[in-house]
Amino acid sequence: MSGLFNPTVAWITLRATVSRKRALLFALPAVILILLTVALRASRPPMRPWPSHVLGTFGFSVLIPLTALIIGTSVLGAEIDDGSIVHLLATPVRRSSVVVTKFVIATGLTIVFAAIPELIAALISGGGVIPASGPVPAGGGPDAGLVTISAGKFAVALFVGALACSVIYNAVFVMVSAATTRAIAVGLLYVLVWETLLSNFVSGVKLLSVSHYGLGIANGILNDPVLEAGLGVLTSVVMGAIVTVAALVLAVNLLSSFTLKGEPA
Repeated sequence: MSGLFNPTVAWITLRATVSRKRALLFALPAVILILLTVALRASRPPMRPWPSHVLGTFGFSVLIPLTALIIGTSVLGAEIDDGSIVHLLATPVRRSSVVVTKFVIATGLTIVFAAIPELIAALISGGGVIPASGPVPAGGGPDAGLVTISAGKFAVALFVGALACSVIYNAVFVMVSAATTRAIAVGLLYVLVWETLLSNFVSGVKLLSVSHYGLGIANGILNDPVLEAGLGVLTSVVMGAIVTVAALVLAVNLLSSFTLKGEPA
């Protein structure tokens, strides 16, 4: 079969992924985010910058990477774990086609279970708040120096950033699945230590942080300092593309090594 996307492999992967018990976990982070947003919208007064903090920090550092981790390690890692990958690799399907097809399916599922809920939560939040660029009027009250961002613009910006994260994270996690049989443990350690902890407290780490690629792209639309994007939009796009391509190429090479030796390198 020619081409990088194989419809047969895609259908088998999609059916197997959504039918596994872990598929029930796909929606859990999204449900938590939406419920949290509803609760904050009901309890917080208007003109407060909580949407950018919650949907930016929690959404891009927790919701999207955890969802991508569960899905991205399912589409390939489960087959490697149970040995069924051998039957697929025994067919004439190219290794690059296997990796790209599974990556596309994982990305699509992550968009459904993470990027779209991020969009919904942003719309529910009512929009963001940024500091006014001009001088603050004297005696204008605590909200005089703040400007609201419409819910539509806020939601679109976060959705675009979430789409970018969905693509990059899944490339990384598909690669991790091809590299080790402990993909979930390795991926969880990466999310908790690198993306959640180090990237938010060590400035140099942001250059290799997927969450900050997404925040940088979203902030390119919003220009919202409350998002705390550590990178500019151009840097985010370029680095995101490099990481995605490098991860997929490495995954193909690792999978090719699997066929030669009978186990991952």
